[in-house]
Amino acid sequence: MFNCTTLSTFIFATLSGIMGQRKLRNIPEIDRPREKLTRKGQAALSDFELLEVLIGNGAGKTDVSTIARQVQKLLQRGTQHVNLETLQQIKGVSTATASKILASLELAKRHLLLDVRPLKSQQDILARLDDLRTKPQEHFVCLSLDGGRRLLAQRTVTVGTLDSVLAHPREVFSDPIVDRAAFIIVAHNHPSGNVQPSDKDIMLTQQLAAAGQLIGIPLHDHVIVTKTDQFSYRQNHLL
Repeated sequence: MFNCTTLSTFIFATLSGIMGQRKLRNIPEIDRPREKLTRKGQAALSDFELLEVLIGNGAGKTDVSTIARQVQKLLQRGTQHVNLETLQQIKGVSTATASKILASLELAKRHLLLDVRPLKSQQDILARLDDLRTKPQEHFVCLSLDGGRRLLAQRTVTVGTLDSVLAHPREVFSDPIVDRAAFIIVAHNHPSGNVQPSDKDIMLTQQLAAAGQLIGIPLHDHVIVTKTDQFSYRQNHLL
């Protein structure tokens, strides 16, 4: 279990990392967005990191992270504010970069439907986790939910080995904080077929529950899935 000092350090580090102005060139190459996408898949990236990948490179003395931050602020005002003129007002955004962003938004609008149905039942949650069942390695995912139990985002936090996945509360909560999630559900798969939680699973769940209570984003459930079975901490009265 976390003690108060450890939890306070975790929260400070998380918020500092979110609010700080980072420079892409100062990030280790393996942790840069494009490399992270290659290793973990696009679902593991935050909105900000996805923008960095989309923008690609900075312009002149303007770092790509600075450009992405400004584009993100514009997007947060609503997509109705995003057009060629407003994008080109951002220093470092060329016509080509603005066109790529607008084309991406239009494709998303045409082909992706926002699912606003709340995850009311265990079956609703399991339907979201169905692709985890056949993964050959352990994948740890986090679902950010709003107060109406609607899905805000689903991300892969870490990818482990055949029988082990490691996740840190800092990694789990960093994006839900940005999402302004009301609570989270975490899940991972057991490729071995044994659905029972390991000692490490139990310890991590306790840490996440304690951290979630302290920062105001409770852990609603931790679900373990195999090809044919599932285990819910909440349904087994462990949360």
